Amino acid sequence: MSVDDPGSARPRGKRVALVLGAGGARGLAHIGVIQAIEARGYEIAGIAGASMGALVGGIHAAGRLGEYSQWAHGLERSDVLKLLDFAFGFPGLIRGDRVIGALRELVGDHLIEDLPIPYTAVATDLASQREVWLTRGKLFDAVRASIAIPMIFTPQMLDGRELVDGGLLAPIPIAATRQMRVDRVIAVDVNGPVSWINAGLEPRAVEMAAGHDDDEAAPAPDDGGPATLRERMATIWEGLARSNGTKPAKSRGVMDLMSRSLDTMQAHMSRVQLAQDPPDLLVQISRESATFYEFWRAAELVEKGREAAEKALDAANL
Repeated sequence: MSVDDPGSARPRGKRVALVLGAGGARGLAHIGVIQAIEARGYEIAGIAGASMGALVGGIHAAGRLGEYSQWAHGLERSDVLKLLDFAFGFPGLIRGDRVIGALRELVGDHLIEDLPIPYTAVATDLASQREVWLTRGKLFDAVRASIAIPMIFTPQMLDGRELVDGGLLAPIPIAATRQMRVDRVIAVDVNGPVSWINAGLEPRAVEMAAGHDDDEAAPAPDDGGPATLRERMATIWEGLARSNGTKPAKSRGVMDLMSRSLDTMQAHMSRVQLAQDPPDLLVQISRESATFYEFWRAAELVEKGREAAEKALDAANL
């Protein structure tokens, strides 16, 4: 049996580069995808990620995905709110120091160049209007830049550049893996079509209501209900609008409008990237599976990722 090198026990054809796409909380599905791929005996020999894909991919490259998955599964709605450090007077609602600090404590500080798996985080340089591939330096500095959704997170200053979310220009950064020495490139798109082709993965009605239903149709909020976070965020948004002398629009629709707008932009850019540079295997999760801020739904999103990956691998006889 031929092998990749004398010290490896893995047969040729089992080394893959993993491209993890942007998509907010839906990026938790990347955990399940990684689990499914490794369960088939594949070696993840390179990772490129944008936004939440950069976060999950970087933690896996650091060898701490199990700890992160356990932590994410334990998050409640109130825990998500506590991780938000609001940045009044700054170009963004959230500084991001609190969540990055929690991740550093959980995963540890790592230099990208020292990670056991080659890793690239993709961000967007506002001045040059180009995507930036971050392959050196502190892991969570790169992750913080890649997740900096404009208007949500403040930009990240890194090496004199003002960087924001990589998903703006490269929601599925396949090009960043083309120099990696692998047998296949597997891309994960968490902005997949609503009419999902794999039976059983369509979002349930309750999932639709949690993030995208019309406000009058949504259930009345309670102290721990999914509407609570939306309402609190909307209240903050209203305060900002009033401070600028403007009358806020329908308050409970603000976060849903932002979520849909991000989904629309990233879904379009994803289609363009996939058409221009298709991977060897594509795993898709419907963009209606969750809104970008529903990070308390880790258990079901991880399972969706695992199921989608298994179906894609089966369809490709891998």
